[in-house]
Amino acid sequence: MTLAYDDLGPEDGRPVLLVHGHPFDRTMWRPQAEHLAGRGHRVVTPDLRGYGESTSTDTKTTLDVFANDLVELADRLGLRGFVLGGLSMGGQIVMQLVSDHPGRVEALLLADTFPGLDTPEAKQARIDTAAKITDEGMHHYADELLPKMISKRTRATRPDVEAHVLEMMRDAPSQGAAAALRGRAERPDYTEGLKRIDVPTLVVVGSEDEFTPVADAERIHRHIAASTLVVVEGAGHLPNLECETEFNQALDTFLTSSSGATP
Repeated sequence: MTLAYDDLGPEDGRPVLLVHGHPFDRTMWRPQAEHLAGRGHRVVTPDLRGYGESTSTDTKTTLDVFANDLVELADRLGLRGFVLGGLSMGGQIVMQLVSDHPGRVEALLLADTFPGLDTPEAKQARIDTAAKITDEGMHHYADELLPKMISKRTRATRPDVEAHVLEMMRDAPSQGAAAALRGRAERPDYTEGLKRIDVPTLVVVGSEDEFTPVADAERIHRHIAASTLVVVEGAGHLPNLECETEFNQALDTFLTSSSGATP
């Protein structure tokens, strides 16, 4: 599987691999990629298979498949060790990768994500939604999701962010998004595995996140001994876009402290 990706910053910079959520693409990380590249990091932002410009014929894509794709990309780019970050589904893929490929990750970013299993109702909802978007496409689904993806404050004050988020969701390939929903419904419980994570970890969540509220981030923080929790006030499920300055500052501080030196 060949993933589309952007590779910004100096080739010899500290590698940072960022994993987008559902139903987005690699442009979700543009504010962080440009900022960190300017700080001397090498930032790789792929489109997951079935999203953005990465094609797929899968009807079901489990999170271990996404994780293996990312490791293959890292190997191709010569990144033996790297900082790994993910938001929402991207965070769950990160947890899967850390479990399946120990020793590859030097530090972690887990943003607005959830380690546990879905309830039976939530699992069925993913399966039903996959069927719906396969039949109807992404447009109506995107319109339904938007009010839950970003906070009311963001919608009132950041029309640029609202437009970007809506565009990503509407443009997501329905087959790839449906395949991911089906695979995600079958994901394992990552909660106990969090206790085995021994690398520096930044846990970030928007204060107004409806999908993965602050309590979920606090749960992750409690389970990872070497973790720091940052709550971004006024942001919803996408604090990296809604409050990019605050998010980037938290990430800067974390990357500096986890490397022992400014990049």
